[in-house]
Amino acid sequence: MTSTATASSYLGVDVSGATLRAALVGADGRVAERREAALERGALPAQVAQVVSELRDANPQIAALGIGVPGLVSPETGRVIVSTDLPAAARGDLRAELQQATGLPTTLENDANAAAYGEYVAGAGAGCRNLFYITIGAGIGGALILDGRLWRGASGFAGEIGHITIDPDGILCTCGNVGCLETVASAPNIVRRTHERLLRDSTSSLSRLGLAKDFTAADIAREANNGDDFAHLMLERTGRYIGTAVATVINLLNLERIVLGGTIMEAGDLILQPIIREAGKRSFQPCFEATQIVAAALATDAVPVGAAMLARDAAK
Repeated sequence: MTSTATASSYLGVDVSGATLRAALVGADGRVAERREAALERGALPAQVAQVVSELRDANPQIAALGIGVPGLVSPETGRVIVSTDLPAAARGDLRAELQQATGLPTTLENDANAAAYGEYVAGAGAGCRNLFYITIGAGIGGALILDGRLWRGASGFAGEIGHITIDPDGILCTCGNVGCLETVASAPNIVRRTHERLLRDSTSSLSRLGLAKDFTAADIAREANNGDDFAHLMLERTGRYIGTAVATVINLLNLERIVLGGTIMEAGDLILQPIIREAGKRSFQPCFEATQIVAAALATDAVPVGAAMLARDAAK
């Protein structure tokens, strides 16, 4: 969605991957301009300042800056507590550095929280007050919005659905637990499970995935959409794992809507429908019937839009 920038514009930046994505966003959540560049982790404040400078030439009234980061952010101090992707951010005061570099009031937020808020304001969550957002990519994150506000929890780290236990006899997770949802349904682990199945399943010899040693989760989704039965099977099984976790959220919170985003959702209904079916089997039916389970709408705009809208709210 695109609109003309106004005096009340906010800049949202996503630094959660290999690419820095920035969006200039109006107060209504509509994107006016976008910027992308390879992320320079060692020079992040300077890189963000450069983006601000470029956008200010045409839009001098940028009111505030929001940053979505891959890590845990303290709501009390605004500091990054843990970030495996941006370890330097956890050692310093990234917010203060960004404010000094850009001259803008700056808000830092966990990337899943930012994406959830973006979908709530201007995407698949629009029109409801209570939702849970799940992002499924290199990791699995989640965020909860209750009565129109992010629910961060007692210490600010609520929403970690990727670390709900799905298989108590499964493999070790990076968090130290065993059998987390992330160990079976994150993009790298979908690939791992697919490789393992290719080695032991004779029917997999007909799959185009067997011809490529270094395929990705995106390749699995593409081949499934192209009619590859084996790729379809792997997405179906992944959907069952995710649907099991979704059912837990439905039973616990009885929400209006669950929004599913991230790279694996590029498979569309081939992953969404198994999630819905499994959630329906495992949910308390009155709760399930009250919940819509939908794909996210904003794609790569979700984090920048959400970060910008959180900066907007903080500036009020």
